[in-house]
Amino acid sequence: GSGIKIKIPLFITTLINHKDRPKRSDKTLQAIQRVGQAVNLAVGRFVTVGEAIANENRELKEEMSVACIEARRAGETIAQLTDVASLDHPESDSHITIFTDKTGVVKAARLLLSSVTKVLVLADRIVIKQIITSRNKVLATMDQLEKVSSFQEFVQIFSQFGNEMVEFAHLTGDRQNDLKDEKKKARMAASRAVLEKCTMMLLTASKTCLRHPDCESARINKDGVFHRMRLALEQVIEIVTDSRPNGENEMAPISIYSGIKEFKNKVEGLRENLYFLSKENLSTMLEVILEHTEDFTDSAYTSHEHREHILELSKQAKMELEQLVSVWMQAQNQKTKDLMEDLEVAILKTCQCMNDLKREVHSAATSLAADLLKYHTDHMVLKALKITGVEGNLEAVAEYTCKLSEQKEQLVEMCRLLRHVSGTEPLEITCIHAEDTFQVTGPQIISAAETLALHPSSKIAKENLEVFCEAWESQLSDMSLLLREINDVFEGRRGKNAKHNANLKALKPVKLDTEEQAKIAKLGLELHLLTSDVDSETEKWEDQENEIVQHGQGMSSMAYSMYLFTRGEGLLKTTQDLFHQAEVMYF
Repeated sequence: GSGIKIKIPLFITTLINHKDRPKRSDKTLQAIQRVGQAVNLAVGRFVTVGEAIANENRELKEEMSVACIEARRAGETIAQLTDVASLDHPESDSHITIFTDKTGVVKAARLLLSSVTKVLVLADRIVIKQIITSRNKVLATMDQLEKVSSFQEFVQIFSQFGNEMVEFAHLTGDRQNDLKDEKKKARMAASRAVLEKCTMMLLTASKTCLRHPDCESARINKDGVFHRMRLALEQVIEIVTDSRPNGENEMAPISIYSGIKEFKNKVEGLRENLYFLSKENLSTMLEVILEHTEDFTDSAYTSHEHREHILELSKQAKMELEQLVSVWMQAQNQKTKDLMEDLEVAILKTCQCMNDLKREVHSAATSLAADLLKYHTDHMVLKALKITGVEGNLEAVAEYTCKLSEQKEQLVEMCRLLRHVSGTEPLEITCIHAEDTFQVTGPQIISAAETLALHPSSKIAKENLEVFCEAWESQLSDMSLLLREINDVFEGRRGKNAKHNANLKALKPVKLDTEEQAKIAKLGLELHLLTSDVDSETEKWEDQENEIVQHGQGMSSMAYSMYLFTRGEGLLKTTQDLFHQAEVMYF
């Protein structure tokens, strides 16, 4: 489903508020008992994993053990209190049940939620710590790799590096699947794709440097790979720990698409409320959008026709807004029927103009992309670089590297324009990732080609150039897929959360001992499986219970926000918030 809803509070609230009616159906009583036992079993399974984690992580062992004991105790109490068998035997008055000890149930439920939440928070801290430890190992090995001077030593350290990268890919892959935030998911996928591709580049670039230790272009080529890998490792940690250095903004400048969407929302909001924003506010929003359209009108790659249309629509948008503001200001003074009708017309015309502008920039970006992708599919320049490199023809290599630089500028510009019209934040992030890839890979191909031209008979230098050319070709074919997805979103042919990362292949993870530890982060209480019986029962209870059920659903969503916190999402931002929430939960 759309996430794990903790329904236990609904179940408990309903029972606590259950009217002491003379007739309780057997079905209801059985459902109560089944759920009580199932809750206890699920908590038992959950706690077993928690205890296994505690044993493997000394520094959190005590905290985790206490939380596990509390959860187990609460589960057992709930099972005892829902043991309704004794209700058939009125003579056993001493038996305490959910119907006789409501405060006991409240306490047990509260303890269950807070202790399970603690277990989840601790488990999450452990998973994050594992990823950071794994990243530190990778970095330390990379430092060694960068300094080696003999092939033998390099081969030894590289095999260790490979194993560490696979472990890191496995841990971050699990984390990526756990992320609910689509933007974070896309950024994680992009960073992991960089690390996967760079591992091969690091191998061939390092070998080339060892084979030709005095070659400047080989050193430049290798340095570029190490630098890019370190940036990608850093970005993964930023996503996992939810931190940005120096409070940087998470996103690049706003895109035209999202600017238009927000602007239209504000304009349409005038129907409901004439006073919720100022005319200055709207004018500024339009100015920002029109400034961004200059990325298109100033671009050497935008056709004359598109440029003219964008300029015309920009002028029209200013006029429509002026008209809208004029009617809006009059309507603020006197809301006559005529003025309200004029306002409606002005709103519709302004929004229509923005839709036309959106369609025009979309068409400009996607037709440029389609043309460029078609034009560059033959990879003529890359083929020429490989041939002239092997011939040792320095002059020809220089000529083709100029052509590649031009191609790089075109493709970078294409990615920038596509980002404006990509339609969803994950696709925007994929555009930014593509732009970075072309920006970095272009110069790397050039340094690899120069190295080959200087050492034309070197098999290693030839292999190295091949690897960088492949990365370029692979990014180009990813662009065709990305273009198709952008068009699909524009035409409304797919949901906003389709798999935008199909083009970012993940490293094949190996099975590791950490699997049990990853499990707990995903467990998020199996309790949602348990309450279907009670759900179907509560639906049949009388209308007078409706209020109770609604109250219970409120509790359920509160518990869910606590769970979301453990995944680093939702409204609760600090551990303090979380435990405060656990304490204030009232029934």
